[in-house]
Amino acid sequence: MIRPLALLLTALTGFSGLVYEVAWQRYLATLLGSHSEATSAVLGIFLGGLSVGYWLFGRLTRRIVERAEEAGRPPKLLLVYGLLEAGIGVYVIAFPALFKAVQVLSYWLPSFGGEAGGLGFIIDILLSALLIGPASVLMGGTIPILTQALAQSLDDATRFHAFVYAFNTVGAFAGALAAGFYLVPVLGLETVMMAMGCINLGAGGIFILSGLSGRSVVSLAQDEPAGRIEGFAVYATVALLTGFAMMTMQTTFIRLGMLAIGSSQFTFSMVVAVFVLAIALGSFIVSGLSSIPRIIVVLNQWGIALCFFVLYPRLDEASYFSMVIRSLFSRTDPGFYGYYFFILLFLLLAIGLPVILSGAALPLLFHHMRRQVGHLGDLAGYLYSWNTLGSLLGALLGGYALLFWFDLHQVYRIALAALLVAATLLAIQVYRLRVLTALVLAPLLGAVFLLPAWQPNLLYTGLFRLSPPAHRLFVGAERFLIPRGGLYTPKILFQTDDPTTSVLVHDRRSQHLPYSRSLSTNGKGDGDTYADSGTVGLLAVLPAMLTKKLERAFVIGWGIGTTAGELGSFESVTRVDVAEISPGVLEAAPLFDFATQGATSNPKIHVIESDAYRALMRTDATYDVIVSGPSHVWVAGVEMLYSAEFLQATKAKLNPGGVYCMFVQRYEFDDTGMHIALRTFTEVYEHVSVWQDLSGSLLVFGFLDPRTASDHFRFAQNFERPDFRATLQRSHIQSLPALLAHEIVPLGVLGAAKLKGPQQSLYHPRLNDRAGRALFRGDIADLPFTGYGEPARVGAKASLLRGYASRFGGRLPDDQRAQVIVEACQSVGRLCNTLMAEWLNEAPSSRTFEDTLAWLEKQPKGLPRKRLQEMAGLFNEPRGVSKKTSAYQAQRLSDDFQEYYHHAAPFRGDALVDAWQG
Repeated sequence: MIRPLALLLTALTGFSGLVYEVAWQRYLATLLGSHSEATSAVLGIFLGGLSVGYWLFGRLTRRIVERAEEAGRPPKLLLVYGLLEAGIGVYVIAFPALFKAVQVLSYWLPSFGGEAGGLGFIIDILLSALLIGPASVLMGGTIPILTQALAQSLDDATRFHAFVYAFNTVGAFAGALAAGFYLVPVLGLETVMMAMGCINLGAGGIFILSGLSGRSVVSLAQDEPAGRIEGFAVYATVALLTGFAMMTMQTTFIRLGMLAIGSSQFTFSMVVAVFVLAIALGSFIVSGLSSIPRIIVVLNQWGIALCFFVLYPRLDEASYFSMVIRSLFSRTDPGFYGYYFFILLFLLLAIGLPVILSGAALPLLFHHMRRQVGHLGDLAGYLYSWNTLGSLLGALLGGYALLFWFDLHQVYRIALAALLVAATLLAIQVYRLRVLTALVLAPLLGAVFLLPAWQPNLLYTGLFRLSPPAHRLFVGAERFLIPRGGLYTPKILFQTDDPTTSVLVHDRRSQHLPYSRSLSTNGKGDGDTYADSGTVGLLAVLPAMLTKKLERAFVIGWGIGTTAGELGSFESVTRVDVAEISPGVLEAAPLFDFATQGATSNPKIHVIESDAYRALMRTDATYDVIVSGPSHVWVAGVEMLYSAEFLQATKAKLNPGGVYCMFVQRYEFDDTGMHIALRTFTEVYEHVSVWQDLSGSLLVFGFLDPRTASDHFRFAQNFERPDFRATLQRSHIQSLPALLAHEIVPLGVLGAAKLKGPQQSLYHPRLNDRAGRALFRGDIADLPFTGYGEPARVGAKASLLRGYASRFGGRLPDDQRAQVIVEACQSVGRLCNTLMAEWLNEAPSSRTFEDTLAWLEKQPKGLPRKRLQEMAGLFNEPRGVSKKTSAYQAQRLSDDFQEYYHHAAPFRGDALVDAWQG
C-alpha cells in the first residue's frame, strides 16, 4: 500500500514543485528586473539546487542505510523524506515574507556605490540563490531516498525508480499548466505559495507517519565495493551532456514558441509542460519494459540526437504552422482553450519523440549501471546530480550566455552536437567500438555545423497576429509569405537573437505607402518610422509640454529611439536616461538614426542596459519627465510596468511638478484589463488625464502638481516653442486645436469616478493573463464610462479644448473646429461624431460645417446627418428632445450617450431623462 501512496504523493509534490518554479520566476523578475534573466536564474538555481540535493541525499541515504544495518534496525528513510517535504512546506509558506526582506536588502546594498550596474545584478543573483536554493536542495531528495526506501529488489529498482521519476514529472506537467493558466493570475503569488506549501506539509506528514516505525530495505551489497563504478566518468559525462543539451533545447523551444505563438506567459507554460510530459512518458516506457538489453541504452541516446537533427530544417516554419492552427478556432474563450490544446498536441507531435527518448535516457543509464554499486540511492543521487548539473549549464549557458555570441539556430546546433558526443561516448563505453564510432561522429558533427541558418523572413514575421483569408492558408510557409504582385518587398537589414529578445529590422517598400523602416522583437512589431512616428513623437512632446520644467527625462524602452531622440532635441533638456534591456535593440539602433534626430550620437542621451524597474530602483537621480512606452501587456515581463509597486517607483523619482506618461495599447487588450490598469494608476497618481495617439492607443498621464496640466494658456505658449513645434510637425500635428483633439479624459475625471475593483500588483499579476486571452480574441479595450455625475462635471470644467474654446466665447471658429474634428476622426475615432453633432446643434448653416460633414460621411466611423441630428438633441439647447420620442429612439439615445460621450462636448443628462419620459 505504501508504494502506490508514495507515487501519488510524489505526483502532488511534482505538481507543487513546478508551480514553485513558475512563481519563483515571477518573484525574481521583480528582483532581477528582467523576465529572461529571471527565467535563466530560476532554472539555473533550481536545477543547481536539485543537483546538490541529488548528490547530498544520495550520500545521506547511503549513510543512513549503513548505520541502520550496523545497528541491526530498519533505516527510517521514509521518516527522513517526510521531514524533507515538511521542511519544503514550511519554507515556501514563509517565502513571501523572506522575499520582501531580501528585496529591501537588495535595494539597500548597491546604494553604497550609486548605480550598481553589474555588481548589483551579481548581488541579486546571490540573494536569489539564498532565496530559492534551500527549497531546491530539499527537493533533490525525492528520487534517491524513495528509490532506496521502496525498491523491492535489485531487478525491481529500475522499474520503481522510473515510476518515481515519471509520477513526479506528470505532476510537474500539470503544475506547469495550472500555474500559467489559472493559479498565478487568479490566486496571486502569495496565496499560491501558501497553498502549495500546504501540499508539501501534508505529504511530509503522511511520510513521517509511514516512516516512524522504520522499513526494511532490500540488501544491495555487491562484490564491487560501493561507489566504485567502472567507467563512471563516461556515464557521468553522458548524463551531463544530455542534461545540458535538453535544457538548452527547452529554452530554445521557449524562444521559438514566443516567435510562433507570442511571448505571453502561456508560451512558457506550454513548452515546459510538453517537455515534462514527454519526459514522464519516457520514464513510464522504461518502467514497463520486462528486459532491457544494453543496445537499447545506446540506441536511445543516438535516437535523441538524430530526431533533433531531422527536426531542425522545418523549425523556421513554426510561425506559419501556428497561424494555420489558430485559423481553425473562433476568437472566443472556448476557442482559446481549443487553440492551446491543439498547440499542445502539435508540440507533442513535433518534439515529443526526442523528448520522450530523453526521458528514458536516465532510467536506462540507471538500469545499465545499477549492478555496479552497492546502494541504489547513492547511484541515483550521483547520476541525477551530474544530469542536473548539465541542466544547470544548459539554463545558464544555452538559455542565456551563449546568446550573447550566437543566434538561436546556432545555439540549437551546439546542443545537437552535445547530444551526438554523448551518444558516441556511450557507444564507446558499452561496445568499445572507438574507431568505428569516431568515424561516424566526425561527419555527423560536420553536417550539424553545415546546416543552413533559419530563414528570418519565415520565423520572425509574427504571423500569430494575422487573420489571413482561408484560400491562402494551406499553400505552405514560403508561398504564403511571397508578396502578391510584388507590391510589398521587405528587405531584412539586421537580425539577431540576444539573451532576452529576437530582433529584426527590415525596410518596408510599397506602392501605396511611404518608405519606412521597422523593428520587430520576438516576432512582434515594436516600431516603424512611418506608422509609429506620430505616437512616439507625442510620447515625447506631450509630457514635455505638460511638465512644470523640462531638464531631465527618463525613457523606458529604446524601441526605434524616436521618443529618446525627440526628448534629446528639446533645448532645455540636459540629460535623457534610457533603460533598455535588449542588447540586440541597441545594436540595431543606429539603423534608425535618420528618423530619430541622431539619437545614438546625441551626447544628452545615456543608455542604461537594464530593465526599467531595476534601473529606477537603483538610481539616486530624479526626473522632470518619465515616459514608459512598453510593448503589449501580453508580452511576458511587461505587466510589471503596470503594477502599483512600479508606479510608486516612478512617482518617487519625479521632481516637483513632474509628469509620468504611460503608453497603453487598446488593441489586444480587453475592457476588464484596461479598468484594472487604470484603477492601479489612479491609486498611485491622484491627478490623471488620458490622451489618445494617432493609432488609437492611450497616453495616460500622472501629475504631481495638477496646475501644470490644467493651464491651457501655458499649454498654448508651449505649443509655440520652436523645438516643440518641430516634433509636433514630425508627428503630423499642425495646429493647437488638432493637438487638443487628442485629450479624451481630462484631468481629475478618473479620480472623481473612484474606480473600484482589483488592481495590478507584482504579487498578484493579472494583466498578462487577461491580455494574452484578449490577444487571441482580437479584443480592443475601451475606457470606463465617465459621463455621469461628478466625473462629467469635472471633465467639462477641466477639458483643455473647452478651456481653449472659452477664448472665443465658448465656440471655436469654424476653421479650428474643422481641424479638431478631422484630427479626432483620424485619431480618437467615433468621438469626432460627438463634436460634429454639437456643431450641428450650434451652427447648422455653416458652410465649413457642410464641407466637414461631406468629408466625415466618407470616413469609416463617420455618421450621416440624420444620426447626427438625433444625437444633437442630447446637447443643452432650448429645444431639448421631442416629447414624442419612442422607446426605440430613447434606447438608441441612451446607447449614443454612453458610446459617444465626450468631455469636450458633454451631453446633458436631463435630455436623456426627457427622452424616456416622452
